[in-house]
Amino acid sequence: MRRYFPSVTRDDYHLSMKIAFLSYPMLFQYSGGLQVQIRETAAALERLGVAVRLIDSVRERLTDYDVVHVFSAINGNHRLVECAKDFGLPVVVSPLIRPHWNYRLGWLARSLERGVGRLTHWQIKTEYRQITSCLENANALLALGEIERQSIIQAFQIPAEKVCVVPNGIPARFFEANAEVFCKHFKIEPGFILTVASVNAHKNQLTVAQATRDTGKRFVVIGPSLPADSDYLEALTAWPHVIYLGVIDYDNPLLASAYAAASVFCLPSGSEVMPLSVMESLAAGTPVVMTKCHCMDLTAMRGAVTEVSPMDDKAIYSGISGFLRNMPAVEICRESVGQYTWDAVADKVFSCYEKCISNNRQ
Repeated sequence: MRRYFPSVTRDDYHLSMKIAFLSYPMLFQYSGGLQVQIRETAAALERLGVAVRLIDSVRERLTDYDVVHVFSAINGNHRLVECAKDFGLPVVVSPLIRPHWNYRLGWLARSLERGVGRLTHWQIKTEYRQITSCLENANALLALGEIERQSIIQAFQIPAEKVCVVPNGIPARFFEANAEVFCKHFKIEPGFILTVASVNAHKNQLTVAQATRDTGKRFVVIGPSLPADSDYLEALTAWPHVIYLGVIDYDNPLLASAYAAASVFCLPSGSEVMPLSVMESLAAGTPVVMTKCHCMDLTAMRGAVTEVSPMDDKAIYSGISGFLRNMPAVEICRESVGQYTWDAVADKVFSCYEKCISNNRQ
């Protein structure tokens, strides 16, 4: 059943808009930043009075909706975009293109695509071709930052006017986080080093454990661990200063409190787009050491964020030690991300929907 939400800020035209959210089928079998982005964007749009539904493409029809919004340009999502386009529906895509996609890699990928095409009589398409189809067939693309926008333009040859920047937001509870709640519940002293992410080689917690062994600080790890990564988790927890707490639900006040109780947050992943955990940590008043392979605009975050090479444990140690010696004020961390709200995201996304609908009618 489709849901409608009352609004005091939008007129009847806005209230009649119906948005279909879609992504790849297995997405919500996991938990992470993209899942949060989808849920928080939907909730913020609903506060504007827009009817949003994460639809089941097997049982529901795209043509019952005014706009199709697809999250992620991989895992076969190009077919969702192509299908919506076949029906003449306006399509918005939040592609989440990784920062390694640049002009040179795009050129190499197109060369590989041509080679594969000739060898297979154009019966096989590479992932590059699938991503390109997703981007080309969309009416509008929402990049999380300028770095991602440039990756889309340069690597996939998408017109610049088709791509706009809409960063993620941060719920208010992270700005209001109280460290005491977490420390009292888990009986852990404040001032530890923290990471919040799925536990695996890509998120790179093991390198953090190695880098922090001589800091005299506990390393608290929060996040899911899949059975396939059990060996990685075992190696991580073998370090005596590591405390693994498993999953804390995103809406649980203990999560926001954990950020506030930490001295430094560390996320040296192989790559990121715009990691919500980094923004949430800053909102809670805690500085960040993070991978240099990302798509974030750190202009307002200088002094509160240190970038490092993911596998350089010495650089990670140096970044953490630097903050432990000279901690930025809580207010500086919070102010650096104060402009990121989900309501601001919803306003920008809604404007994009309106423009796509208008252009599609012409």
